[in-house]
Amino acid sequence: MSASATSPAGLMTPHGGSLVDLMVPAEQHDAVKAGVDRVVVCSDRNACDVELLVVGGFSPLRGFMHQQDYDAVVAGYRTTSGLLFGLPIVFDTDDASIQVGERLLLTYQGQELAVLTVESRWEPDKVKEAKGCYGTTSLEHPAVRMIASERGRFYLGGRVQGLELPKRVFPCKTPAEVRATLPEGEDVVAFQCRNPIHRAHYELFTRALEATNVSKGGVVLVHPTCGPTQDDDIAGEVRFQTYERLAAEVNNPRIRWAYLPYSMHMAGPREALQHMIIRKNYGCTHFIIGRDMAGCKSSLTGDDFYGPYEAQDFARDRAAELGMETVPSLNLVYTEEEGYVTADHAEARNLHVRKLSGTQFRKMLRAGEEIPEWFAFRSVVEVLRAAG
Repeated sequence: MSASATSPAGLMTPHGGSLVDLMVPAEQHDAVKAGVDRVVVCSDRNACDVELLVVGGFSPLRGFMHQQDYDAVVAGYRTTSGLLFGLPIVFDTDDASIQVGERLLLTYQGQELAVLTVESRWEPDKVKEAKGCYGTTSLEHPAVRMIASERGRFYLGGRVQGLELPKRVFPCKTPAEVRATLPEGEDVVAFQCRNPIHRAHYELFTRALEATNVSKGGVVLVHPTCGPTQDDDIAGEVRFQTYERLAAEVNNPRIRWAYLPYSMHMAGPREALQHMIIRKNYGCTHFIIGRDMAGCKSSLTGDDFYGPYEAQDFARDRAAELGMETVPSLNLVYTEEEGYVTADHAEARNLHVRKLSGTQFRKMLRAGEEIPEWFAFRSVVEVLRAAG
């Protein structure tokens, strides 16, 4: 890890130079809430964004973006100051009566999360946003459909003052809390996922520690997203249980586990950049990028919205500016003779490769059939079966 990219404590310097903390001390809550103009209920996605703003996951942002930064990020994945940002961070509403200058008490499932001081308000061009951020205006793309049908008509920008973090089934450590668990002066490799972890995933992120550009004392931060994602993905609460069971089972001292309150956009290249920035704020120096990361397909044609290596290339080309390094995902296969090896190795030695598709796995799971342990951890299978 280069000295220029580290903080005085020997950990990765946060994006923009310092880790933001917008949480207001408890004794000041009444003063902050005094004179709020109205109460606004957050959606699941809003709540994730509020939490990441408050704890510094979106450092150096101190609130929701104003229109100028929103426009700049949509057009060129940078704020007006030139700082890299993959996707815009905005608060949405359908309430046309909200005006600039108002102070909004943001609530979520009965909790008072934060106070938002509205400093800007505009009606976005969502077609332009879709094309700029997701590369398409097709409603077949889940994020295009989300901004068109879920997000409100107006966007709000302004500073945020945190009161309380959402109470979740999956407790999410703050960047400061995660950083406190990381070894000083060593590399930290981030592994992002939104699905249960199977044997191939485990082999992938543990072998990443042997990459030539990772320090010998480096660790892996397994950091799954547990917020809203695609409709057909496994619920966050169930995924959380699989991660907890697996962490206890493998008990590997070079693995750190934490959960990220982030709502997936399936934005391919833009999302890869966004994830790298967030993980930099959590103290990571390296980021594993798999084939077709954060990609998605048209449910009508089955065509991919992004090329298989588009996210890898996009993130790799901007990693140096972030002071990070990317770790390309190994193409691992399971062989009868040698277990998990790279596909090239298996082909060169004419090894017998065993395969099990996701579709087959789900069918076997539903039918109560035995799942081969080379494919999935028994503990993970037990959780998935119990959840139906």
